[in-house]
Amino acid sequence: MPEDRDVPRGTLNPLGSGVLTAAELAERETGFEDQLTPLARAAQHSLWARRSAASRPSAERPTATRVFVVANQKGGVGKTTSTVNIAAGLAQLGQRVLVIDLDPQGNASTALNIDHHRGTPGTYDALVDGAALQDVASPCPDVEGLDVVPATIDLAGAEIELVSVVARESRLKKAILAHPLVGTAEKAGDARYDYVIVDCPPSLGLLTLNALVAGEEMMIPIQAEYYALEGLGLLIETVEMVRAHLNPALSVSTILLTMFDARTRLAAGVASEVREHFGDQVLRTNIPRSVRVSEAPSYAQTVMTYDPGSPGALSYLEAAREITERAVTA
Repeated sequence: MPEDRDVPRGTLNPLGSGVLTAAELAERETGFEDQLTPLARAAQHSLWARRSAASRPSAERPTATRVFVVANQKGGVGKTTSTVNIAAGLAQLGQRVLVIDLDPQGNASTALNIDHHRGTPGTYDALVDGAALQDVASPCPDVEGLDVVPATIDLAGAEIELVSVVARESRLKKAILAHPLVGTAEKAGDARYDYVIVDCPPSLGLLTLNALVAGEEMMIPIQAEYYALEGLGLLIETVEMVRAHLNPALSVSTILLTMFDARTRLAAGVASEVREHFGDQVLRTNIPRSVRVSEAPSYAQTVMTYDPGSPGALSYLEAAREITERAVTA
């Protein structure tokens, strides 16, 4: 049997001959932790996180479906990332969730491992052709209790096609309200969706307007940097216009600070300014900058399944729990 220095990859089996894989080491008791390589230690941490997720207590379900719109016209603030990870976090907390991908890029569909090539039934069919949402939704293969209505590149032309349609800004609202699993416990039963989360494109066009008319609550992800604050005023003005003319029930209930780097004064300053202005609408949980969060979509996963023990995953899970515990802000 070779000495330790002759085994460059893996770890010697303390119970016999041969080399243990990371997965085998992860299955071992804590007494073997000092034998672990960094890779094995990471695998063990991930395994423990997955096991704890299975035994995690469920959050209390709302009495009726809560419809969230996730929007910010500035790109790169973590809008789609927050949509998919909050949705996965809610599902892990025992909630039934429907994600509606309204961005023609289909990034939310990619992260949730849902096929969205051209011609795939999805939000385009619901908005333009009037297809029922339950007919174009697919279950997320990696997260139980999470369904997705995918977006395809066909959606890019939807705004032009809807120009001549009567009540074009209410198409999505009509589709959501027509879903048999959306509504109160009395109407939709125990199989109802607890949350419908709409991921908007990074613009304030007709697609985003449809989402704002359909939603009851709005979640705004804000990157903890100065530029992210500049467009926030315009977004709030748009929300106020929608409330005044199209959807008086819409409220900005949740603001989530993303890409937060606690080492910088800038992040702390932005967080302080946002909390001072918006108060309790800002979640206590900040989402840290995380390589794992950025890597996950390239594997068609959310960070909740890609690395459930990472700081990003744990932060999104805590943010999801906060959302379940909050009353709707008027």
